[in-house]
Amino acid sequence: MDFVSLSLTAGLVGLALGVFGMLAYRTSETQRSRLLYEDEPVLPDGAAEVLSIIGRAYVIVDAIDGVVRASPAAYAFGLVRGYTVVHAELLALTSRVRRDGVIEQEQLELPRGPLGQGSIVIQVRVAALGTEYILILADDRTEITRTEEIRNDFVANVSHELKTPVGAISLLAETIHEAAEDEAAVRRFAQRMHKESARLSALVQDIIELSRLQGADVVRRGKPVNINTVIAEAVDRNKLPAESKRIDIVVGGSVALPVFGDPDLLMTAFRNLIDNAIRYSPEGTRVGVGLRSRDGLVQVSVTDQGAGITPEEQERIFERFYRIDAARSRQTGGTGLGLSIVKHVVSNHGGEVTVWSQAGQGSTFTVRLPEMEAGDDDDAAPPPGRPAAVTKPTKKGGSSAQEQGVRA
Repeated sequence: MDFVSLSLTAGLVGLALGVFGMLAYRTSETQRSRLLYEDEPVLPDGAAEVLSIIGRAYVIVDAIDGVVRASPAAYAFGLVRGYTVVHAELLALTSRVRRDGVIEQEQLELPRGPLGQGSIVIQVRVAALGTEYILILADDRTEITRTEEIRNDFVANVSHELKTPVGAISLLAETIHEAAEDEAAVRRFAQRMHKESARLSALVQDIIELSRLQGADVVRRGKPVNINTVIAEAVDRNKLPAESKRIDIVVGGSVALPVFGDPDLLMTAFRNLIDNAIRYSPEGTRVGVGLRSRDGLVQVSVTDQGAGITPEEQERIFERFYRIDAARSRQTGGTGLGLSIVKHVVSNHGGEVTVWSQAGQGSTFTVRLPEMEAGDDDDAAPPPGRPAAVTKPTKKGGSSAQEQGVRA
């Protein structure tokens, strides 16, 4: 009996300890949950709703600059990593706001990420949020800033480029007036004035062309374009300057499918490419224009026999007003905008333009444009020597779509 009583007593004690342990565990969990809940940051009423619709990247930091909350855009901009504000410039702003209680606003250029050379320009506004937190609002102004820089550079370059021929014309006019009795001098200065006038006219025309390209909507206004016809017209418009330097323009190859785009803009681009090749080719040489179709792309190459372009200059030749040899460009009448126009037109048509060149071996500029799919080019004229696509009549009871025949 004593043994049985002892066993019962031990069982009761064990049960009591188990119940006590369970109660202690539940009490501990309740207290832990309460502590976690109490530690969860509480934003001022309405702050979360306003931040969700404000449309700007935001970061909320606490008294020790730990990130309490941040928008996905803040992480995408590289302002926040984990629970840390990345940039010392932002932390300096939060420190001043915490110290002075005054809203701070500044435009900063910051590294985009830990790797690479990319940067982001952001307009930052930092303010106190309640009594515990600091709010950082950031607006990406990278593209706007770069556009403004390009515009300012463009205006400065245009002013400089216009100033030279205008000044020369003014000086020549004054010289002619003073040398009115010297017929030979008047004739010589008048010829120089005509050359400067032509240069000024070409520059103004290129500026107008570039401005027109900025507002061109190729997607909305485009149509099937026969590149063979475009190249033929571009070559024809360069015949006079080529003949004046005894340069032969040789065209080889053709393409079957059209491209989608603006024929006038494409003609302008190829005219500029061929004109550029003529300007920088020695007299009595040849400029080659090759056409072919490859991997769904129309490829047009323009090759000259000029002095060539160094690798360093190849990276900059498509910039506006950039000249490899400024003195020679002025002598040949170049405006420095031709290749920039080419790049802009080709980019607007979903293509690319590249250059291959070696010193003493000339240069080759290659334009690649996407071909239109067969069956979408009914309005385009066939290339020389090729018949148009044959359209078979729709069979009764069959599909309403037209079936395209095979090009011969």
